[in-house]
Amino acid sequence: MSIDYIVSSLPPLVFGEKAPITWEAFVAAAGEVKMPPRWADLETQLRNAMASARGGEEFIRPARGCDLYWQDRITQAFQEKDIMKREEFIDRVWWDAAGELTPSASPLGAGALATYAIRLGIALKRSRIDTGKGGKAFDRLAAETKITL
Repeated sequence: MSIDYIVSSLPPLVFGEKAPITWEAFVAAAGEVKMPPRWADLETQLRNAMASARGGEEFIRPARGCDLYWQDRITQAFQEKDIMKREEFIDRVWWDAAGELTPSASPLGAGALATYAIRLGIALKRSRIDTGKGGKAFDRLAAETKITL
């Protein structure tokens, strides 16, 4: 089956909405997705920007190329005080970076399949976020650590 057909048959992904397909269903339809070399460069740049924003300069790895755009976006994300909004911003940066793999000349090719795989992973991660469950866990931990005088 051609990659063009596979990509065009996948349900659309929209940032912030629930993932419309499971990872297993995606793999069944697409098979193994090979990431283009460009992704290794972008991923390293993003991870380096995050390490730098967290003050972990010792974790920065050599990367080919240097895109200040991604560095600036990650830096902006880390300016957000609300942790949930920060994580959403960071996920949005990764989502956008994945779009760099889809060349405009080949919107249904192998790059588009790689973009879809990365974005599906983000959508699935975001679909698992449950603020109610997280709030309960926080309350439980806070109650356990209370000091009574």
